[in-house]
Amino acid sequence: MCPCCCKHPNATSYDITDKVEFTKLPTPAAVVDPPKPKPENGEAKETDEGKLSVCSVDLLSSKAGQNRQEHHTDLYHGDELILRRGQTFQIELELNRPFSTDTDKLYLELKTGPLPLVSKGTHVIIPLVEHLEDERWEAKIVEQNGNKIKLSINSPANAVIGLYGLTVTTSSLKGDATTTYTSSKNIVMLFNPWCEEDTVFLDNEGERKEYVLNDTGRIYYGTEKQIGARTWNFGQFHEGILEACLFIMEKSEMPPSGRGDPVNVVRVISAMINAQDDYGVLVGNWSGDYSDGVSPTAWSSSVEILRKYHSTNGTPVSYGQCWVFSGVTTTVLRCLGIPARSVTNFQSAHDTDVSLTTDVYLDENLEPINYLNRDSVWNFHVWNDCWMARPDLPPGNGGWQAVDATPQETSQGTFRCGPASVNAIRSGHVYLKHDTPFVFAEVNSDKIYWQRNLDGTFKQIYSEKKAVGHCISTKAVGSDKRADITSLYKHEEGTDSEEERIAVETASRYGSKPDVYSTPVAEDVSVEVKVDGEGPRMGADAQLKILVKNLSSQPRRATIHSQVAVMYYTGVLKGTIKKDEMPVELSPNEGWISKKTIDWVLSYQQYQSQLVDQAAFMLTLCGRVTETKQVLANQTTFRLRTPDITIKPIGDAIVGKEMAAKITFTNPLPSTLKGVVFRVEGLGLQKGHEVVVGDVGAHSTVTVTEHFIPSQPGPRKLVVSLDCEQLSQVHNVKSIGGAVTCLERERC
Repeated sequence: MCPCCCKHPNATSYDITDKVEFTKLPTPAAVVDPPKPKPENGEAKETDEGKLSVCSVDLLSSKAGQNRQEHHTDLYHGDELILRRGQTFQIELELNRPFSTDTDKLYLELKTGPLPLVSKGTHVIIPLVEHLEDERWEAKIVEQNGNKIKLSINSPANAVIGLYGLTVTTSSLKGDATTTYTSSKNIVMLFNPWCEEDTVFLDNEGERKEYVLNDTGRIYYGTEKQIGARTWNFGQFHEGILEACLFIMEKSEMPPSGRGDPVNVVRVISAMINAQDDYGVLVGNWSGDYSDGVSPTAWSSSVEILRKYHSTNGTPVSYGQCWVFSGVTTTVLRCLGIPARSVTNFQSAHDTDVSLTTDVYLDENLEPINYLNRDSVWNFHVWNDCWMARPDLPPGNGGWQAVDATPQETSQGTFRCGPASVNAIRSGHVYLKHDTPFVFAEVNSDKIYWQRNLDGTFKQIYSEKKAVGHCISTKAVGSDKRADITSLYKHEEGTDSEEERIAVETASRYGSKPDVYSTPVAEDVSVEVKVDGEGPRMGADAQLKILVKNLSSQPRRATIHSQVAVMYYTGVLKGTIKKDEMPVELSPNEGWISKKTIDWVLSYQQYQSQLVDQAAFMLTLCGRVTETKQVLANQTTFRLRTPDITIKPIGDAIVGKEMAAKITFTNPLPSTLKGVVFRVEGLGLQKGHEVVVGDVGAHSTVTVTEHFIPSQPGPRKLVVSLDCEQLSQVHNVKSIGGAVTCLERERC
């Protein structure tokens, strides 16, 4: 389950609770304070006439300046010097007299972490040279004007990322006493996807804009036949977010010397975004009770979550589920300079016994044995891809790496997952680190049905080869369309897909049931479920079709047992609400031209009081063909479509001028919605806040008018979500097109 850190009733396979509660706050991690400036505005104590000393340092750190522009860091809030490694930058020094290369000596030092060491790359000594060379720390005087000099400084592409303190040391070539100036401002070093030598280098400019610079995205949810999408504000450049991301790195207690390797950084981030075992950012909660926090479906931005975590000195924020964990992970990775995206896998398996199969156990009467059915298949699960080379793996395994911050299973004793090479997953090379077997099972495990014999042993009776890993989705580059990336994770499935079968069987050899594919099963009768159109709507009867076909030249008879259960999106069942038994008679070759269709209906009265988050159901079909004893099995998930929120802008978008938006919602249920709250946010439009609506009657419509003042020019997006106990995943987004300044308005 994606009970990232929790279990549901009847989910006996998990030793974690519905809600993580903290009884003791951790001792705050020590944050490195840079060296304090020297007295007298940073001037060295040495004042002898003729001694060279530094009067001031200008880091040239304004957002509009050359450094921030060339390093693609001009979008970050504030005027700190934010750099990307492997690239030159400039600073200016004001000295007490003109610098002379014949008599004077000067070098710089950068320090990061609590115990900076030259051998660990956390204490950097930067010499002054005549010519800069790549892949090393060096500085060169590129301009001199009286007492001022401008230095061009080069950094290697494997430099440690993080917060650095800067000092400048001067002396004479004769070896006289040195004087040291300590800058009052710090330098932030990030990964560099624009640098070919950096292991996170991404050579497509459109993809860099999407996966590093885009602060808004789309996250997908629902089922493979009813894919929903919601806008998420990553906000990696927002005020306070870079500081929060650096705080997370400090709080992780990861040695600063390891922060030059994106594999290490990503692995630490996947652990720190969840609060399990390390007091990380988010508490997972699948209980349905979010009264002492924020419902996971109510979040639409990472900004509030990260700022709250930082401002409370690392108190975990309540609450998150997989898409929230993924959204925050995308924010942190992009903020640090690692290309990243949120990825949704539909029909996502959770393999609990490292068998690399999803196992379903049935008793002698083909009834599920609940206490043994610890594996589950979630309607959807959201994780992340991040981009990097993998020099620690065999060639061909670089590129996209799967990383999952949702705490499902421990990895080396900690709740984390990845980075796992997507290429390795596709090929079934599950022996490659990190956590590749788990991700492989999520996207390409076969669902194996086992029946208990009278002596208590089990035999394999059916294998469903296309049960998991469908419509793997992410936001397309440069648009809000959905991109299907299933082919990156697995070969095309089908009877003729030898590559896909080889990958599955290669992987299975490394699982706990390596002989699972030794028994072939006849397959001349099949059963499937069809959902028409966009599927059933909330508040109405759910109508599906069961299609059965016979590919043999002989008649076939079977009895199909059906049961439908309300399901959390993680695949954990709340309980069965309807059972049926359907006799089926099939003519020879029935299915070549037409299929036998059985109408199946779940009435609103049967499910109205049983719904949980995501309004999802699992329909299980099971039966046996009388003539051949072939087992028929199918599990289909579907959800009830929830209504949209309508957002209508009122007035023109002009920076500094008030405008409005009309928000309209209609209750689709024949009952009153209790305690409805709108959550409204728009980067560059207004801060996130709640609008308390109260109760909304059956089939009633409520309208709220929001007033706000655009603070940033250009197109922005207003995101609105609805928070209420009876409905979830109700939301919408509206583009507030091209806000202009008053001056631009006058010119128009």
